[in-house]
Amino acid sequence: MSSPGVRGPFQWSLGVPVLAALVLLATWTRHEHWSVLVLVAVALVGAVVAAVHHAEVVAHRVGEPYGSLVLAVAVTVIEVGLIVMLMTSGGEGTSTYARDTVFAAVMITLNGIVGVSLLVGALKHHLVSFNASGTGSALTTVITLASLTMVLPSFTTSGQGREFAPSQLAFAAVASIVLYAGFVFTQTVRHRDFFVPVTSDEYGQVTGLLDEDGDDHADPPSDQETLLSLGLLVAALVSVVGLAKLLSPSIEDGVAGLGFPYGVVGVVIALLVLAPESIAAVRNARRDRVQTSLNLGYGSAMASIGLTVPTIAVASIWLEGPLVLGLETTQLVLLCITVVVSVLTVVQGRAKAQQGLVHLALFGAFLFLTVVP
Repeated sequence: MSSPGVRGPFQWSLGVPVLAALVLLATWTRHEHWSVLVLVAVALVGAVVAAVHHAEVVAHRVGEPYGSLVLAVAVTVIEVGLIVMLMTSGGEGTSTYARDTVFAAVMITLNGIVGVSLLVGALKHHLVSFNASGTGSALTTVITLASLTMVLPSFTTSGQGREFAPSQLAFAAVASIVLYAGFVFTQTVRHRDFFVPVTSDEYGQVTGLLDEDGDDHADPPSDQETLLSLGLLVAALVSVVGLAKLLSPSIEDGVAGLGFPYGVVGVVIALLVLAPESIAAVRNARRDRVQTSLNLGYGSAMASIGLTVPTIAVASIWLEGPLVLGLETTQLVLLCITVVVSVLTVVQGRAKAQQGLVHLALFGAFLFLTVVP
C-alpha cells in the first residue's frame, strides 16, 4: 500500500487547492455564464476531494481513531459551510435545507457507507469483525443525537409546525455539543482501544487488536508533509465554502427545473461531501479494517448532527426565516427502520455480506423516496 501522504500525488494534491482558490477569486463577482458555472463546479468537486485527501494525510500521521475523527470533522466543516451558504441564498426550501442535509448525511453514513463497507469487506474476507462495544457506543450516540434534534421537533408543541422554540433549540444545541464532546473523549482518551481495527479467527470472533505497525501499513508522513497538508486542508475548505456560495443558485434551479422536491438539494450536498470519505471507508473494508470504516461512517453521522445543528442554531440568530428540523413521516419511518437494523448489525460484532445488502436496500429506498416522496 502506498502512503496517503503528499509524496506520491504531490502535484495534484498541492495544485488543486491552489487552483480552486484562484477560481474562487476570479469568479467571485462574475459567474452567471454557464461555462463559468461549469468551471466553478469542477473546482468545487476538486476542492472537496483535495480537502478529504489532506485530511487523510493528517489522519495517517496521528493514527487511529484520531484519523477517523479528523476526517469526520473536516467533512462536517464542508457540510456546514454548504448549508449556511445555501440558506443565505434564500428561496422557498431554505427553511428545510439543514434538516434535509443532516438527515441525508445520516442515511448515507448509516446505510450507504456502512452497507457498502460490510458488503465489500465480507465478499472479500467472508466475515468482517469489529469491536461491538466501541461501535455500539458510537451508534447509540448517533441515535440519541438524531432523536433530540430531528425527531422531537415533530412532536413538541411550543414551536410552530416542525420547528423548535428558541429555548428548545438552544437545549438541543448544547446537548448535541456535550454528547459529541463526550464521545470524542471516550474514543480518543478513555477507551481508545475499542475503536482500533481488530483481528479475528475463521468464525469472525475477535482475537485482538490489529498491529498498526504491520508491513501492510505505510509509514506515516513526516511532520513537514503533515503541516503542509494541514495548510492545504484549510485552503481547500475555504474554497469549498466560497465556491458553493457561487453555485448554490444553479443547484436550486436545476432541482426545480427537474421537478424534484427541495429535499433533493440536501441529498446532493451530502452525497457530494461524503463521496470521498465513502471511498476511504471502502478502501479500509477491502483491507479488512472494517472497524475503521465504521468509525468513518458513524463518526461522520455523529459530527454531522453534533456540530451542524449547534452551528445552524447560532446562525439562525441572523439568518432570516424559520428553521425546520423535524422529520416528515416518511423520514421518521426510514430512520426507525435504520435504527433497528443498525442495532442488530452492530450487536454481533461481526457481519456477513447479507447485512451489507440490507443496509444498501434501505439506502436505495431513501434515495428513491426522496425523489418520489
